[in-house]
Amino acid sequence: MSRSEFDIVVIGGGINGCGIARDAVGRGYSVLLAEMRDLASGTSSASTKLIHGGLRYLEHYEFRLVRESLMEREVLWSMAPHIIWPLRFVLPHHGGLRPAWLLRLGLFLYDHIGGRKRLPKTTTLDLARDPAGKPLRKGYSKAFEYSDAWVQDARLVALNARDAADRGAEILTRTKVTRLERGDAGFRVELTDQETGRTREVTARLVVNAAGPWVDQVLRQSTGSNERHVRLVQGSHIVVRKLFDHDRCYIFQNKDNRIIFAIPYEGDFTLIGTTDRDFSGSPDEVRISDEEIAYLCEAASEYFERGVTPDDVVWTYSGVRPLYDDGASKAQEATRDYVIKVDGTGREGAIVNIFGGKITTYRRLAESVLETIEETLGARGPAWTAGATLPGGDFPVLGFEELVSRLKTEAPSVAEGTIRRLARNYGTRARHILEPAGNLGRIFAADLGGNEVDYLMDQEWARDVDDVLWRRSKLGLRIGADARAEIAAHMSARSGPGRAR
Repeated sequence: MSRSEFDIVVIGGGINGCGIARDAVGRGYSVLLAEMRDLASGTSSASTKLIHGGLRYLEHYEFRLVRESLMEREVLWSMAPHIIWPLRFVLPHHGGLRPAWLLRLGLFLYDHIGGRKRLPKTTTLDLARDPAGKPLRKGYSKAFEYSDAWVQDARLVALNARDAADRGAEILTRTKVTRLERGDAGFRVELTDQETGRTREVTARLVVNAAGPWVDQVLRQSTGSNERHVRLVQGSHIVVRKLFDHDRCYIFQNKDNRIIFAIPYEGDFTLIGTTDRDFSGSPDEVRISDEEIAYLCEAASEYFERGVTPDDVVWTYSGVRPLYDDGASKAQEATRDYVIKVDGTGREGAIVNIFGGKITTYRRLAESVLETIEETLGARGPAWTAGATLPGGDFPVLGFEELVSRLKTEAPSVAEGTIRRLARNYGTRARHILEPAGNLGRIFAADLGGNEVDYLMDQEWARDVDDVLWRRSKLGLRIGADARAEIAAHMSARSGPGRAR
């Protein structure tokens, strides 16, 4: 029978919720996490997919946030070298925007305040000679190039959840908290399965509210407070056919003082984003607007010789960032730092509320939340996540190519491109997909096989086609309606609700 008493119930299956659940269960607390939809189905799969310090945050004097973020880049890379890897960013300079001296100063700080060890330092490029200048419009002669990192954001969430479950946490997707009330020295929590309608009641000594854009709604549910703590800011991205052949990214300064990125994406595409604008609707209904598409196309066309138009867009995605409402006048100026607030005490039941944050600092946020939990529930174990790899990441941080080579030797009949994709998604756990015969099973489309779909259902809580094609992978860019229907039929035939545990 399912357990009914927990030390901690975490509400929200985004990066913060899953990171907190992983850290807490690893310290010895009993943990249940409830996510009303799929893991990373909201903000955490709609990021620009960067592990970065936030160069532009220096302009807003957020030095602590930038330093903490810069320090986390190599920590996270070493934890998950399959889904995180270094990228070089090209920042073309031209007159009329931020002056060169200011950029040099910012990049000097960027190189030196975050304990950079493996990532290369900033250099200056001659765009007339460097291949990075080839796709750009004439008139750009100089650029600065610096380091940050790329992350498969939704996979980072799934792997934190998988590790939490492996350590004893109960992870429930498609499960909404429909009642949250204080009882004797804790909370009574009603959980409702969104697919079957079945309810279950558990108790928790402490609740963590990591509901992202819904954090204020959960707080109202538990305390009745109508106070607003988060400022919802919409960020949208477009994907077009690839605009350049090299593997570096661009960061472009716009006339309105905002910046956008143009990033190599899934081999054949370029990702362009993001926008920043206040959002007042339901987070369930966030969609890119025609205005945002036009803005991103026009901003990119200011730099690329080959202009970008709305007709070039092959996919879009939008998310709502739940930023802490610090009263900033512009959406792009609102702090990306996180704020932790506690309502109640250990005697009456405490709820720890998470406001804001960014994917780069999720692990540090989790450690801060655990410090707060320890004050209420008492300490169980030391901080541990900095040195612990995520599932599939148990290979040397610079050993990805060696891993690809080993997997290719073990599965010689599988194309190297597919081996590389599986290694990037699953690391050493790609072997579970390639076993037992070194093949992929029935191929639905592209290189997606039945073994991989089954693995995602059994190990990563995938329940429908979008979970597989748009969150656990981005194969939706390559797979059409007929294959989607075949995958859906396969999943329906073998599923029971929530196979992963």
